[in-house]
Amino acid sequence: MFAIIDVETTGVNAKTDRITEIAIVLFDGEKIIKEFSSLINPERKISYHITQLTGINNKMVESAPKFYELAKEIVEMTEDCPFVGHNVAFDYRFIRAEFESLGYNYERKTLDTLRLARKFIPGLRSYSLGRLCESIGIEINNRHRALGDARATVELFKRIYQFQPELESVSLKGLHSNLKQEKIDSLPQETGVYYFYNDAKELIYVGKSTNIHSRMLQHLSNTTTKKALEMKNRIADVDYELCGSELVALLLESDEIKKNLPLYNRSQRRSLHTWGLYSYENEQGYNCLTIERTKNSTDTPLTLFSSKMQAQEQLFQITETYQLCQKLNGLYHSSGACFQYGIKLCKGACIGEENAEDYNLRVRQLKDYFSLDHNNMILVDKGRSKEEKAIVMIENGSYCGFGYIDENILNDSPEDIKSSIRNYVNNRDTQSIIRSYLRRKKVERIIYF
Repeated sequence: MFAIIDVETTGVNAKTDRITEIAIVLFDGEKIIKEFSSLINPERKISYHITQLTGINNKMVESAPKFYELAKEIVEMTEDCPFVGHNVAFDYRFIRAEFESLGYNYERKTLDTLRLARKFIPGLRSYSLGRLCESIGIEINNRHRALGDARATVELFKRIYQFQPELESVSLKGLHSNLKQEKIDSLPQETGVYYFYNDAKELIYVGKSTNIHSRMLQHLSNTTTKKALEMKNRIADVDYELCGSELVALLLESDEIKKNLPLYNRSQRRSLHTWGLYSYENEQGYNCLTIERTKNSTDTPLTLFSSKMQAQEQLFQITETYQLCQKLNGLYHSSGACFQYGIKLCKGACIGEENAEDYNLRVRQLKDYFSLDHNNMILVDKGRSKEEKAIVMIENGSYCGFGYIDENILNDSPEDIKSSIRNYVNNRDTQSIIRSYLRRKKVERIIYF
């Protein structure tokens, strides 16, 4: 029995957004056994953009049940069933987050019809549910409504199921016999770092995931590249270390790769980031920004990037956000004013109209945004259990390491907290990981000292 599930939400972030509608269709491989669907009061406003997409507005959910009122039925309907969805991680993440807010740990095996479709129905231009169904002749009634999308996913899954009726378990065909199904099933659906070993017990790959079990299934079903096929056929054993915090998992993964140099982490052995954003002062006293390969510079970059394109896109955005000059930052070449000056987005530093002191003040604000220098702080994040917190220590702008501590000890002095820290190497990658994480996401708490 499979539980095909679709949810509509107030946004895309499971930590801050909520579910507005859910549909569950129980499917036995041949026919639909049971259907359930309901609007859900998200206990927050639905934006105009979301209403335009789904048709669900604030008035519709005003008298709808709240998630906790449906929780028992959701648990009972999906018990002992694989959780199936199109881009299943999205739906599964939201439902887990809703249950987590109720203090309940909701765990199910997952199957992704998007990934399965790419494998069994290759060569299509798009694998979004709408385009995919259109391509293979599946009609979707009420697109972007939970039951409509769930019914379409059932029909898609039914067609895939004809190719592979053993979808409830991972196919280990072609893999080492000592990688047992029981081993895969025992992997946790939690955040951490995982390790692949070959039959000589040599470490061949290190990875990080917010759901180790789901990520393992992705590796075992990945047939897209020669490297992926080769690696999955060499996996003889898997181990893991739970981290709780995604930031800690990123830091541990980086350290383990550099320390152990696994065969299939070639691109990450030296550095995850090969391009840097640097600052220099020109002859007129203006602080300019430039992009360079990290190996070509002995200076410390403001931030790091994995590609030149990513770096250039960020520099364009920074220049516009801080009203800097495209010409001074090497993004516009002219003997006169830059293009941005003509549309009033540059204050004229390119032609000396804005003095260097005023211009450099905004550049310093930018540097403060990227910098951890002179900061002494302890980043507090989710631990591996309810009673525990993960902590990452920054001292004098340098990453010192991470550890775990009882939540009640967080109010003690920083010196006492330091005793829980496991020391790790501070390098460009760890600095970039921390900066990037703090810009993209929030830790639970920051203690300055």
